[in-house]
Amino acid sequence: MIHSPLFDLLIHFLMLSLLATGGAITLAPEMHRYMVTEMGLLSDAQFTASIAIAQAAPGPNILFVTVLGWQAMGPLGALATTAGVLIPSAGLAVMVNRISHHHSDTAWMRALRQGLAPVVIALMLATTWILSEQWWGELRVLALAVASAALVATTRLPPLAMILAGALIGGLGLLDSV
Repeated sequence: MIHSPLFDLLIHFLMLSLLATGGAITLAPEMHRYMVTEMGLLSDAQFTASIAIAQAAPGPNILFVTVLGWQAMGPLGALATTAGVLIPSAGLAVMVNRISHHHSDTAWMRALRQGLAPVVIALMLATTWILSEQWWGELRVLALAVASAALVATTRLPPLAMILAGALIGGLGLLDSV
């Protein structure tokens, strides 16, 4: 049996792929636990920066998986994490799409869709917690997050405006002491 960190990374991401309800970003807490805590492939800062870099870049949101692999093990790590996340979930998505198309109006399919919504929300909250736990004690960061959420919820400002404002605040170094 093959036992190398690269092979282990591939196998772990192959298994994670099948849990990607709501997108790969919902798997970030488990990726963090595996890559930072268990394997020591990345530091907390590298993990968070990898996701931030990938999310800021144009293209699909799944790019963060590739950046994590690259940071951990270079080009082969990027290939392992990307293939690991994409291959099983793509196959499962095709299969589920075919089933849901044929059974879209059934009670069990509606129940499945409604039941998955809270799961996705909980996974997104867990991802938010992992990515921001190093800043929770900082009042300025918390105030910025609350203000952004309030503006998105109460105005017609597009979320992209909040992202650009956050980039400007970070670029000007207004949160450097955080």
